Amino acid sequence: MTPELVVVIAAFAVFACGAGGVIYRKNPIAVLMSVELMINAAILVLILGSRVHGNAEGQSAGLLVLVLGAAEAVVGLALALALFRTEAKVDVDAAREIVG
Repeated sequence: MTPELVVVIAAFAVFACGAGGVIYRKNPIAVLMSVELMINAAILVLILGSRVHGNAEGQSAGLLVLVLGAAEAVVGLALALALFRTEAKVDVDAAREIVG
């Protein structure tokens, strides 16, 4: 088995874990963590492609996506914390919380 195939299989497994977490979890923090897993799997494949083709653009794009994903997680966690302060139980399936 080549190292590239191992990385692709690992990225697929991480992405599948993240997708399963998004589908089955109802807690907003767990859903955000699952989305971060999916983003990290995509970054892993992006960096692998950059390594295979021998250029640094994919690696720099992966770093940029990683930083933006961290900023997205901070904003999402702040929103989840605000929901937890107002509600005793927060469920992402309950649409009444997002009335605008």
